[in-house]
Amino acid sequence: MRDFYLFNTLSGKRERFEPIHSGMAGIYVCGPTVYGDAHLGHARPGITYDVLVRFLRYLGYKVRYVRNITDVGHLENDADEGEDKIALKARLEQLEPMEIVQNYTLRYHEAMKLLNTLPPSIEPRASGHIIEQISMVQKILESGFAYESNGSVYFDVPTYNRRHHYGVLSGRQLEDLMSNSRTLEGSSDKRSPFDFALWKKASPEHIMKWPSPWSEGFPGWHLECSAMSAKYLGDDFDIHGGGMDLLFPHHECELAQNTAARGRGGVRYWMHNNMITINGRKMGKSLGNFITLEELFTGSHELLRQSYSPMTIRFFILQAHYRSTLDFSNEAMQAAEKGFKKLMNATADVASLPVKEGLSISDEITGIRESTVSALCDDLNTPVALANLFEAVRIVNQVKDRQREITGGEKKILEELLLTITSDVLGLVSETAGNASDKVLGGLMELILKIRSEAKEKKDFATSDKIRDSLSGLGIVVKDTKSGSEWNI
Repeated sequence: MRDFYLFNTLSGKRERFEPIHSGMAGIYVCGPTVYGDAHLGHARPGITYDVLVRFLRYLGYKVRYVRNITDVGHLENDADEGEDKIALKARLEQLEPMEIVQNYTLRYHEAMKLLNTLPPSIEPRASGHIIEQISMVQKILESGFAYESNGSVYFDVPTYNRRHHYGVLSGRQLEDLMSNSRTLEGSSDKRSPFDFALWKKASPEHIMKWPSPWSEGFPGWHLECSAMSAKYLGDDFDIHGGGMDLLFPHHECELAQNTAARGRGGVRYWMHNNMITINGRKMGKSLGNFITLEELFTGSHELLRQSYSPMTIRFFILQAHYRSTLDFSNEAMQAAEKGFKKLMNATADVASLPVKEGLSISDEITGIRESTVSALCDDLNTPVALANLFEAVRIVNQVKDRQREITGGEKKILEELLLTITSDVLGLVSETAGNASDKVLGGLMELILKIRSEAKEKKDFATSDKIRDSLSGLGIVVKDTKSGSEWNI
């Protein structure tokens, strides 16, 4: 099994992946809070961790991939005050909270399916693990790192920081945070403004609440991932992933909870994907640049010049390293669309390439395969992997245009690159495969191009040009090559 290296946020270093259980990788990824439609920001973690899972399986690991659904405890202002986001949505739309959850969960799943992300091995919901969360609160109380206040339970950050380092994951120092803040007297039941809720007492009108030893209430947002990751992956597991926006406070609080309840952090590698900006600005509803995936697929947002297919979006995201920021623009998306089509054309052509006799395999072709896999082994460097795949595309086009010959062994490597790594690892597949109407269109085009070819053989160039120009008027471009005619919409 090849060595695989990941950047570990906890150590700040690139580290060799060594799973706790040999040959088995346990991955936990923070999933969506289901109170609204999936947006562009959801696409990047969905695709990043999908490629991670696919590549680990390609390397020969068994993978247990757990991605949660947050359906309770995510407060309106992402802190410890305010109304639960799902309960707020339910109240405004006069629906049951679980109607909101079910509706947006199904829509999230559909969007992820269109982006060709694999479903997780397990997809637990926070509301289905209240017992586990209550049990964890009790353990943290027993360890002396939490306290009860008026029916709510808070994590005691200053006490924890005296024995451990609160901020070890995000690089923050509690002393610096405290010096730059002020406490508002009587504003909270918390002893310190940095303490966070493990359990919140519900107000009488609060919809989503459960009985507990302290009050009828609901768990804090940070608690769910600590409880569910331990249940399905054990107290110690390999990789915890999520967006950079979750690094602090969510993952920092998770790490503190784990340490308080288990005596150790429990996660070997912390992994974070960076954000997507839009025309250089952070995405936000107040800025008018908040784009849902459905708006991208249909082109219905005012910032979009056209619609963009799910595979174009996937290709666009993979063009940048997952830890770097990625700026969305119409120009970048249109370039990604062209690049994706070029890659898919070569993927379609590779199986039918002619081969010459012989067993030799050039260093160039073996080097492309090695460089592609090595890039993915180096902290999932998808942009470098794609650059190498386009070297394979170049060779496919040369063979197709009869500018070059390859042996059967060389063709097999090209097929591995363009059929296995492109589709099975990077998840980039033709969006027309299996579509009945597209098969009909393909058959009609094959017939039309055959008639045009026969006209050219008879030197009936008027008919040949008329067919080409008529197709062009319909938006279908015909390109004549040495090996025949190609067409694209």
